[in-house]
Amino acid sequence: MLERLLITGANGALGSLCRARLGHLARVIRVSARGDLGEAGPNEEIIRCDLGDKAAVQALVEGCDGIVHMGGQPVEATWEIVRNANIDGMVNLYEAARKAPTRPRIVFASSNHAIGFHPQTERLDAKSSTRPDGYYGVSKVFGEALARMYFDKFGIETASIRIGSCVPEPVDHRMLSTWLSPDDLISLIERIFAIPVLGCPIIYGASNNDAGWWDNREVAYLGWQPKDNAEAYRAKLDAAQPRPGPEDPRARLQGGLFCADGIHED
Repeated sequence: MLERLLITGANGALGSLCRARLGHLARVIRVSARGDLGEAGPNEEIIRCDLGDKAAVQALVEGCDGIVHMGGQPVEATWEIVRNANIDGMVNLYEAARKAPTRPRIVFASSNHAIGFHPQTERLDAKSSTRPDGYYGVSKVFGEALARMYFDKFGIETASIRIGSCVPEPVDHRMLSTWLSPDDLISLIERIFAIPVLGCPIIYGASNNDAGWWDNREVAYLGWQPKDNAEAYRAKLDAAQPRPGPEDPRARLQGGLFCADGIHED
């Protein structure tokens, strides 16, 4: 068991999920976000923090031997917004981890948008090239590279999870390939902290979907076996909405509509 697990972005969709379901991993759960986090639970500490504030992040990481980093800008935005949370914030987090005597193991919430411009006909693995589909995707590529550098140079272990679509159930046909059930995400994080030696793997965050595009054979050593399958929702989706046409980015490119989005100007 960890002594203190930090969950950043703990008021967001995935951060809230982790806050609700990872309390058994540590004696103390430290939850953080810029906004309101409500009342502290039985084994919780609450610290409000802007990831762009270097000194605040330094204090936030102090005493933690595990970090689930769900914080940051979660969708495409202007470069100024993305940079503060996802570029400067990542550097601040890893510098704090480097200086911490506990050398925390980190789960980094990367994204499928780091490889969004790959066609859906390609099957990708950890060695596939990055093809980000916007500023947000670029920030996730940066985060993966930063994690690798801090591992090679300082030995800080990170699992970078290229999260697909982590929602209770798929809401469109693209998610039949990208869906990551909440249960499968939690079981993956549990395995990341349970394994004796982690390294610095790239992991595709998707359930055991029949229509999946991603190959996780290189991280078989984690012992993670996703149990859910988006195929169970295909008939429901077919009845509720038409399938996108062949020229629609939702049917051609792994990043879907992010690939068609323009630049968000300041």
